[in-house]
Amino acid sequence: MAFTVAIDGPAASGKGTISRAVAQRFGFRHLDTGLLYRATGRRVLNGEDAVAAATALMPDDLQTDGLRSADVAEAASKVAAIPEVRAALVAFQRRFARLGDGAVLDGRDIGTVICPEAEVKLFVTASAEVRAARRHAEFDDDTTLEEVLADVKRRDERDAGRADAPMRAAEDAIRIDTTEMSIAEAVAAAEGAVAAVWSGG
Repeated sequence: MAFTVAIDGPAASGKGTISRAVAQRFGFRHLDTGLLYRATGRRVLNGEDAVAAATALMPDDLQTDGLRSADVAEAASKVAAIPEVRAALVAFQRRFARLGDGAVLDGRDIGTVICPEAEVKLFVTASAEVRAARRHAEFDDDTTLEEVLADVKRRDERDAGRADAPMRAAEDAIRIDTTEMSIAEAVAAAEGAVAAVWSGG
């Protein structure tokens, strides 16, 4: 039986690290759904139409270099606010969630829109300042920490305020605030939540 873990939260909250660890611990497949939007955004920056880019997206696009740059992150947040783009990527995510024995999906609306039936829902967050510092460390360009913090706050406002599938915690989601947590502590909290439900199929 398929078992889905939905992990939501804002940029650089730690949900990607947690998701990969949970997937490895339980032998589940993992999908960083943000890469779908980043890959779409990158194609838009290269001149493609956003909806056409989302519709034509292939798995190989998720392996493209440069998806962690600041301009791609900004483009990803913008295309994610387009309802037609979101609709083009929803079916992909839902199929992934229910194939095989188990899957971990991380994003912003997994527990509320993509997989509201997920067996485990987590909402991972942290302060904007801590998240900006984490994201700044990921960039491979000369973006400043101040620019990253401003971008994080803009993205939070846009992601939470969009009309279609705004970022919010599902009512039954377990909240994990990683602001003052080590990676090991955050991962342990998430794995404990999954273990409490997962029976091993």
